[in-house]
Amino acid sequence: MIYLKRKIDIFLEEWKQDVHRKPLVVKGPRQIGKTESIRNFGAENYENVVEINFVEEPKYKQVIADGYRTADLIRNISRIDPSKRFVEGKTLLFFDELQEFPEIATALKFFEQDGRFDVICSGSLLGIHYGRIESNSVGYKTDYEMYSLDFEEFLWAKGYDDIFVEDLLAHMKELKPFNEAELSVCNSLFLDFCILGGMPAVVREYIEKDSFEGSLAIQRQLLADYEEDVRKYAEGMDQARILNVFRQIPVQLAKDNKKFQISKVASGARFKDYRGCIEWLSDAGIINVCYCMNYPELPLKGNIDDTKYKIYFADSGLLVALLDEEAQEDLRANRNLGVYKGALYENVVGEAFVKSGYGLYYYKREDSTLEEDFFVRTAHDLFPVEVKAANGRAKSLRTLINSDKYEDIHYGIKLISGNIGYDSQIYTFPYFCAFLIKRYLKGRM
Repeated sequence: MIYLKRKIDIFLEEWKQDVHRKPLVVKGPRQIGKTESIRNFGAENYENVVEINFVEEPKYKQVIADGYRTADLIRNISRIDPSKRFVEGKTLLFFDELQEFPEIATALKFFEQDGRFDVICSGSLLGIHYGRIESNSVGYKTDYEMYSLDFEEFLWAKGYDDIFVEDLLAHMKELKPFNEAELSVCNSLFLDFCILGGMPAVVREYIEKDSFEGSLAIQRQLLADYEEDVRKYAEGMDQARILNVFRQIPVQLAKDNKKFQISKVASGARFKDYRGCIEWLSDAGIINVCYCMNYPELPLKGNIDDTKYKIYFADSGLLVALLDEEAQEDLRANRNLGVYKGALYENVVGEAFVKSGYGLYYYKREDSTLEEDFFVRTAHDLFPVEVKAANGRAKSLRTLINSDKYEDIHYGIKLISGNIGYDSQIYTFPYFCAFLIKRYLKGRM
């Protein structure tokens, strides 16, 4: 099985080199490659790896019987399986599926103080259980948030190197349009990524077969797995409501007004009854919530109306897998996005922003047609971002830039299916450049 190079690989190498490293907790939704990446890192960097999976081996929940001190845990693990060896300074202890046994997080304090063994914990839905984990290990761990593959990691999987990515960024910095060949190659790669999403199992199948064959079946199995997680882990909540919200996302994204409307989820549905469902899906890493700003100005946090939001899938492949049969066939056979074109591109841009470290914000003025898809920021400036299905006039973007009312906005960004350009303080980039926006803006500061 081919190993897909990931950004966490670089982070893990740096973590290992830090002499003051603390136990590491890797968070992220299910089946995004956490376990595979940690195993690969362990095999390359340690003489000895002790892996404990709390789903597959629930017997290891007994290891805390004598308390959480390192010596007691090591002794109890060795009793359960005498073949597990602990060599000081050369052993990685990997606790997987932490969501099944958050109590083990209490031990991280003792591992950090002991210092003889490196410890990595990993699990899905950790956002749901994080209160229990955080209270047990505050100050004694490092957190890492992992996602499914972004477009850069997808390019790596396709055999493109860092020089290719640096060249894309150089085009943006120099505002140098791509030639026809470059544009054609990048657009084709990006469309494939839109259709597939970034789940490793889906991407690996596509790489190995060099076609979309089997990709939809894997995507649908992932959907089924996510729904099963809702049934298993949504304790004390209305699971049917969570699933209703989940299944409504593609329907509402396909509409011109992409604001998520609870009233459309079910007859008589009210915001207060569904608020917890949206928080649950967000904490589980299944969706990205884009909140409406009260006013387009800095700072962004605290400047939102939490009753108005758009919901995107954290991985566009999940959105694609929920489309109807006709749309599926058209998408894979003809690479035609149909009525979902705007929804899919907006979802992929939102996904790219979250994976590069941005929060998601939009703005809609109630007393006018002024509306903007996303906002990103630098230290001193706010940049409205418009995702256009066609390269038309960006009326709202121009209003935000030119009006004296919006003091933090001086430039805008438009993402289109066309080429690089600049006109009247609006930077235009192809969709496939979305993952580089943060790096581009950092270079401008």
